[in-house]
Amino acid sequence: MVRAIVGANWGDEGKGKLTDCLAGDADIVVRFQGGANAGHTVINEYGKFALHILPSGVFRQNVTNIIAQGVAFDPISFFEELETLSAKSVPEPKIMISERAQLMMPYHILFDRLEEKRLGKDSFGSTRSGIAPFYADKCLKTGFQISELYADGLKDKLKRVCEFKSAYAEALYGREATDDEALNYEYVYKYLTVCRDKIKPFIRDTTAFLQNAYSEDKSILLEGQLGTLRDPDNGIYPFATSSSPLAGYGAVGAGLPPYSIKNITAVVKAYSSCVGAGPFVTELFGGAAEELRSRGGDCGEYGAKTGRPRRVGWFDAVASRYGCRLQGATEAALSLLDVLGYLDEIPVCTGYRIDGEITTDFPVTAKLFKAEPVCEMLEGWKCDISGIKTFDALPTQARNYVKFIEDKLRLPVTMISNGPKREDIIYRSTL
Repeated sequence: MVRAIVGANWGDEGKGKLTDCLAGDADIVVRFQGGANAGHTVINEYGKFALHILPSGVFRQNVTNIIAQGVAFDPISFFEELETLSAKSVPEPKIMISERAQLMMPYHILFDRLEEKRLGKDSFGSTRSGIAPFYADKCLKTGFQISELYADGLKDKLKRVCEFKSAYAEALYGREATDDEALNYEYVYKYLTVCRDKIKPFIRDTTAFLQNAYSEDKSILLEGQLGTLRDPDNGIYPFATSSSPLAGYGAVGAGLPPYSIKNITAVVKAYSSCVGAGPFVTELFGGAAEELRSRGGDCGEYGAKTGRPRRVGWFDAVASRYGCRLQGATEAALSLLDVLGYLDEIPVCTGYRIDGEITTDFPVTAKLFKAEPVCEMLEGWKCDISGIKTFDALPTQARNYVKFIEDKLRLPVTMISNGPKREDIIYRSTL
């Protein structure tokens, strides 16, 4: 069985925890897109981890973890995370890296930072991890597949690319190769040769491996990064990421048949949060925002990659229903329900008012900037629900909140996270 775990919102929904939970019954966990620009926070018996490039199945000894060809592979982040696992006595995980995955290069990170600085107040809120320049090179066919590290012609291609990058940096940013070693051919080539030797033990034909596993009916989890609203085609473009976080891309990014994915779990938060720029209809400000931010997540709502305070707001049923539909979700998982236990009443956005008219359909970005939330108020439960293990044991108001969201999503909510740890989860039958 192939199952995808993906985000239905802006990212930060809690996919890492859900993947870590479900990996216990999986044979393989696959990261199929994105790079080290966002983190999946996992808390288990080994401690707390923010995984940026490693799949969230690395804590399970029976699981093979694959970094697939759709990923922007950052070797520095990869080895730093492996060292973190080792330092906390996590058993050495089984890891494969696709030979078709492409490398995050030093100049990708440089250009990301230079461009965000150039844009100033009009920046996109990038994590400055090199993602947009990486995927631009992939489309321009000037990227480097891992397999090219072991093939003839690497030096010649790298010289051509570095010459182009240096000319571009000088023309647009006034930078020269002597200003930044990331533009220097000799430096970059040495970097690649070091990477080539260190990652060689992990390199595999992961497409063949996954296709064989699929034919043998192995349990495969596809782990997505970010969420629907960051999709470059269907999200809040241009405030989007540069790869598709949709479950449908999971087949492409991993090299599986498109019909192989039978179950799609869309993760939604019990409230809303996001890192980065762009329209955010239910956003809170002032004391209300600070209160929710301080109570959210496991230690407050701050980016796992950047440490930036996340923007926060109430649950947005319009955006979440749209996100679940685009994912093709067969079920929803609701995270961080326990956070809302301090509220007497809980607003839920059920529509947008745009130019005097109310809509329940998620519009394009330009209209989102004009949208005002139309909210319904639900009664709060005013108690700590962490540690509760069954749906029926939740307070009536908490159950009503879940059912209300379920009705708005038009999907069954089969998992409810009510705390940061692996065991803080309610598995729910909707039959």
